[in-house]
Amino acid sequence: MEKTTATSKTNWKTPVATWTRWLHIYLSMFSFIIVLFFAVTGLTLNHVDWFPEKTSVKELDAKLNPAWVNQSDTAKIPKLTIVEYFRATHGVKGLLNDFRIDDRECSISFQGPGYTSDIFISREDGAYHLTETNMGIVAVMNDLHKGRDTGKGWSWIIDFSAIFMTVISLTGLILLLFLKKRRSNGLLVAVIGIIAVGIIYWLW
Repeated sequence: MEKTTATSKTNWKTPVATWTRWLHIYLSMFSFIIVLFFAVTGLTLNHVDWFPEKTSVKELDAKLNPAWVNQSDTAKIPKLTIVEYFRATHGVKGLLNDFRIDDRECSISFQGPGYTSDIFISREDGAYHLTETNMGIVAVMNDLHKGRDTGKGWSWIIDFSAIFMTVISLTGLILLLFLKKRRSNGLLVAVIGIIAVGIIYWLW
């Protein structure tokens, strides 16, 4: 009877250990670049002064079709046409963050990772001033890490990354529980790590 019980336990543990190991290894390899990216950008975010970059600012003045903006009924101003004009004419990037209309001018703001573009258009004659700012590759990486102005696609990547890292962590813990000789020491190290992080947070 005891032998049958022991065999049942072994039969139950073997597939769990096998699938856990499979998930841990292949998810780790699949998400390796993502995990590395968030690890590196965690450092660049925490120590911005270690990675100084020169901000590039471009300014220009020009005119667009005054009929687009010189309208008494602001609801008739073709916002989409104007936005696409700037994308096509000046290669403006990023997401449309704001499009404001007042009595004298229209102001448009685009934002993307490490990037901003601000445009002010005179409603009288269509003259505009454009300021485009590129803050460098480190700023791009930092904004990607934070998910700032990145759009839905990158937001999904962040969500999947969080899920992958959670599964990798849990499968690593489950694998440790199957290692009798290392289980106690491994769990002890994990507890010490949790306590150490808590103390550091509490003190600093």
